[in-house]
Amino acid sequence: MRIGVPKEIKTQEFRVGMTPAGVAILTARGHTVFVEQGAGLGSSIPDEAYVKAGAKILTSADEVWGQADMVVKVKEPIAPEFARMRKDLLLFTYLHLAAAVELGKELLNRGVNGVAYETIEPTPGDLPLLTPMSAVAGRMAVQAGATYLERERGGKGVLLGGVPGVKRGRVTVIGAGVVGANAVKMAVGLGANVTVLDVNLKTLAYLDDIYAGRVSTQFSDPISVERAVLESDLVIGAVLLPGARAPRLVTETMLKQMEPGSVIVDVSIDQGGCVETARATYHDNPTYVVHDVIHYMVANMPGAVPRTSTYALTNATIKYVVMLADQGLEKAVAAVPHIVSGINTYKGSVPHAAVAEALGVPHKSFAP
Repeated sequence: MRIGVPKEIKTQEFRVGMTPAGVAILTARGHTVFVEQGAGLGSSIPDEAYVKAGAKILTSADEVWGQADMVVKVKEPIAPEFARMRKDLLLFTYLHLAAAVELGKELLNRGVNGVAYETIEPTPGDLPLLTPMSAVAGRMAVQAGATYLERERGGKGVLLGGVPGVKRGRVTVIGAGVVGANAVKMAVGLGANVTVLDVNLKTLAYLDDIYAGRVSTQFSDPISVERAVLESDLVIGAVLLPGARAPRLVTETMLKQMEPGSVIVDVSIDQGGCVETARATYHDNPTYVVHDVIHYMVANMPGAVPRTSTYALTNATIKYVVMLADQGLEKAVAAVPHIVSGINTYKGSVPHAAVAEALGVPHKSFAP
């Protein structure tokens, strides 16, 4: 199969869809890999490293998309890339269609077979291709939140770890999945006073056990969320419903009651955000203020640490890239049935129920 790896063009996105190691694995199996010139530079990977691994460097994105049977990316295609998508192209990337309805309609109208990293689910709740970026984003959320709590950044001037004789900063993490667990780890490491909310009691019990009382765990309901948010210096939204739009758990009414200079980092912004006042931002202008509360809503947080993120992503995705390249989409699903959970669009239909609901189109089961 001919596999294309274009340069990411989303604002301040420096990751790339494949490392040289991934290229070497594919070319050793007889596949051809086209990499756009300079695609890896943001992740400190020169073109020469791809050539050494067996890739062919093409000078333009049009060439890469045009010659590839399968395109492997990091972020969802944006408007300038729509014209490059064509019927029966296999697109393997993060799609987040619940928050990208226009893209969803383009994929359907153009007949693109879109397989999304974030909805591949081998067993319920297991999202192996989302996990590495969720871990990065969870850890970065605390880092970003701590920075914007500083007074010169507009924050209330709170040090999360405090110092002897002064109370520690208060962090609330809504959602205890991979993002939330990593955010909790970082916040505890900084010495903050941490509360985590979730509806999964087993997950809360696990966090309670491993942190031995250093974290307050609470069942997530409207009352507990409101109470925790109002008491917080930093709120981290880490809610995920695979393929679906994130529920709005933090309301504007709550924001109006928070202390001025508090910070909210909504990692679930990729799926529309769990904060009522959420709208996506970029790394070059990452924040805005509503009711004196700083909103950090960057939709591609791991793009700020591309060297780490690119390698972590390829480590997770390359197994599936190989399956798809070796067998094609239909045979790959027959061999590994859970791949079907990643198919968001197929021949003009939507096989993923949650994605269909988010796009407002009929759900049609995958039928090769």
